[in-house]
Amino acid sequence: MDTRFRKPVSHPMPQIAAFVADMKAVFGEQEIDEVIRRSKAGEPTFYACENGRIVGTPTPTQTNVWRVDGAVRNRHYCAGCDGSCVGTAKSCRA
Repeated sequence: MDTRFRKPVSHPMPQIAAFVADMKAVFGEQEIDEVIRRSKAGEPTFYACENGRIVGTPTPTQTNVWRVDGAVRNRHYCAGCDGSCVGTAKSCRA
């Protein structure tokens, strides 16, 4: 098959892929690949879920899990914010 005319395939977990790429740049490709390999083998060293896909092994207690909903995802940083606007429908006016 001639691959010159293939469309690039988008990653099924683009945010996780970007995060993993950043971690590899900081900690080294071999180290991060080892963590992911161990998680796929059943160790709770890495766990990610995006777009209905799951990679890795979750921790038994699930203590370090962040559930991100639209309200959190659409937040922005307000310089000088004291956090009083969190959980309200108002934006802060620092």
